Amino acid sequence: QVQLVESGGGLVQAGGSLRLSCAASGSILRTNDMGWYRQAPGKQRELVASITSGGNTNYADFVKGRFTISRDNGKNTVYLQMNSLKPEDTAVYYCNVRGLERNLRLFDTWGQGTQVTVSS
Repeated sequence: QVQLVESGGGLVQAGGSLRLSCAASGSILRTNDMGWYRQAPGKQRELVASITSGGNTNYADFVKGRFTISRDNGKNTVYLQMNSLKPEDTAVYYCNVRGLERNLRLFDTWGQGTQVTVSS
């Protein structure tokens, strides 16, 4: 079984920065796509950014130029550097990791979520 542990959320003023981390552990043979999603109160969960095993990235329009997703394959960890934060970025941020376990089963696992609050 694969577990994800997220860290790095918190309270920050508008214009500030935060860096989220998500480390995957367990019987992992390979990680494939890794991504960050967010869900604000009363809204649906939405994709923020994703990154393939080869390093190709995809960003939601509302974070382009402000957020950067990266990964460390050796550590099975994905990061989200968030700069120029806005109050509308306030949400619970979830990481998602897909890959292959050592028993050759595919996994698609979500983190527990970390709160990001941006004050105006």
